[in-house]
Amino acid sequence: MRRRLAAPLVVAALALPAALIPATSASAAPADKMQVLSSWTQTSAASYNAWYAARSNQGQWAAYGFDWSTDYCSSSPDNPFGFPFQTPCARHDFGYRNYKAAGAFDANKSRLDSAFYEDLKRVCNNYSGATKTSCNSTAWTYYQAVSIFGFKAAKATADK
Repeated sequence: MRRRLAAPLVVAALALPAALIPATSASAAPADKMQVLSSWTQTSAASYNAWYAARSNQGQWAAYGFDWSTDYCSSSPDNPFGFPFQTPCARHDFGYRNYKAAGAFDANKSRLDSAFYEDLKRVCNNYSGATKTSCNSTAWTYYQAVSIFGFKAAKATADK
C-alpha cells in the first residue's frame, strides 16, 4: 500500500516546480532587445566598445537571439592596404542582419552606415601623415560602397 501512494506523491512533488515556473517561449527575446540593438549600433566609440565587449561574451546575450554571423567586408578586402577594417565590417554586418530580422532595416540603414564610417575612421586614427590620409580615403570608399550598394545587397540576401 505504501508503494502505491509513494509513487504518485513522488511524481506530484517532481512536477510541482515545473508547474510553478511560468511557461515562456524558447524564442521569446527580452523586451529591451531593440534598445540593446540600438545602443550597440550608434556612431560613438562608447557604442562600438559596448558592442565589442558583448561580441566577446556572446553567451551572456543568448536570450536576445542576436545574429552575430559575419562575412566581414563581404567581397571587399578585410584589411585593404594593411588597414584592419575587419572588426568595423563585423559590427556593420551585425547591425544589418539584426535590423533586417527585426523588420527595421530601412529606418536604420543610414545610421548603420554612418556608424561603420566612424568605426573605420577610428581605425585610421591609429596612423599619421600620408598613411592616415590613405586610410581615411579607403574608409570613405568603403562607406560610399555600403551607402550606395547596401540596399541592393540587403535585398539580395533577403531574397535568398
